Amino acid sequence: MIRNIRTLLAAMTTFIVLALAPALGAEQQKPLIMPISTEQLQEMLAATGPKPLVIDARTPGEFEEVHIKDAINISEEMMKKDPSLLPPDHACKLVFYCNGVKCGKSKKVAKLAIEHGYGNVYVYAEGMPVWEEKGMPIYAGAGYEKKVETSKLKPLELKSIIDTKPGSVTIVDVRDKPEYSAGHIPGAINIPVAVFASGSGALDKEKRVVVYCNSGGRSYNAYRKLQKLAYPNISQVIFADWEAAGLPVEK
Repeated sequence: MIRNIRTLLAAMTTFIVLALAPALGAEQQKPLIMPISTEQLQEMLAATGPKPLVIDARTPGEFEEVHIKDAINISEEMMKKDPSLLPPDHACKLVFYCNGVKCGKSKKVAKLAIEHGYGNVYVYAEGMPVWEEKGMPIYAGAGYEKKVETSKLKPLELKSIIDTKPGSVTIVDVRDKPEYSAGHIPGAINIPVAVFASGSGALDKEKRVVVYCNSGGRSYNAYRKLQKLAYPNISQVIFADWEAAGLPVEK
């Protein structure tokens, strides 16, 4: 009797495994999102033969301000509403991007593309800020050069934050490394403005980010980059004012 029950259970187990095998195989064969770097995307676009379709997953407003040259705009909302915005050839290369490594828009639209049967899907995670920072070809709209008003902190206000809530703020010196080494605000990290977007992944969006340079020009550029990277709480300080107030400088 026990032997018969065991035989029956074994047969049932075999049946279940065989029944699930096609589904498990399909799951294993499901296309993956492939990450690419700035240099890899540049090589794809420069190669002979069919070019990848580059897709900006940001909002239409962001796309109109600036985007990778020859890219098209398909946001998550647009994709859900009309999947036919993607090309009919499901084998073509699709490269999605948005506002940098901490922006999830490109991955969301890339996943939707895979769900609709596209199997050659890439995500350029460094996105628009790094592409622009490295001098790659862009389309700049009418609002691209629009000046922004930065949220400025006085040196004593920043000193008070450092003393009372040190864990709530990240201070970033955007000057070159020799300037930083010569003297900087205590606790500041160094991300030079020339590579600021590339290095911004080290910054926590949950904290207030304070950027500074000697007189305001470079930190203004860093401030704008943080805005484009969707950092919600940004401020600017002038290092010359910090020194003039007699506040401590770390070397």
